Amino acid sequence: MQAGNATYTAPDDLPATVPLFPLTGAVLLPKAQMPLNIFEPRYVAMVDAALRSDRLIGMIQPDFAAGASQSDDRPPLLRIGCLGRIVAFQETGDGRYLISLTGIARFTLEEELETVTPYRIGRISAAAFPLDFETGRGENAVDREGLVRTLRAYLDANDLEADWDSIDRASTEVLVNALSMMSPYGPAEKQALLEAPDLRTRAETLVALTEVDLARRDDDGVTLQ
Repeated sequence: MQAGNATYTAPDDLPATVPLFPLTGAVLLPKAQMPLNIFEPRYVAMVDAALRSDRLIGMIQPDFAAGASQSDDRPPLLRIGCLGRIVAFQETGDGRYLISLTGIARFTLEEELETVTPYRIGRISAAAFPLDFETGRGENAVDREGLVRTLRAYLDANDLEADWDSIDRASTEVLVNALSMMSPYGPAEKQALLEAPDLRTRAETLVALTEVDLARRDDDGVTLQ
């Protein structure tokens, strides 16, 4: 797959260690784009280091189910994340970075390393996710019409609009992954979308989550006589 000026074809194309960016409720998926506003000094340092090397950052969620609190500075991390490449960046002049990541492949966090850097570094492996490097893998198995139908229902229920021309032009893989990333669900649901074994399962999971949300809204709207 292509990410910016770099091409990645297999797990062996990725480094063994990467800087980690723990972010609750946000997941990156292969081929999808993630804009980020980087302002914490430790993560500004992380972006500086990434720009000096291979421009790769590992997006991963904290594991607050393991007993850490939201105020914990170094909470334990979930085992599965997604590696992204910085494909665009802008310095704001006030110490921040505006960056855009392109998702490359999911990874397993094998070990977090001891480091003197202000940001965290992990030893990773993408060996369990070789299909992430194949563009369009599994698209034919996705019920795209059903996904779009559910999206329309969600937008209508929330009085929202969409750029349907862009949706129609998007590949099925990009559409499923982008909608999964933008979905308004919690950390556990986002992680389930990330860890889905294939594109069809991810799409079906997203549809199921959305249908449950729509059903809950209908139930909340019922008034008893």
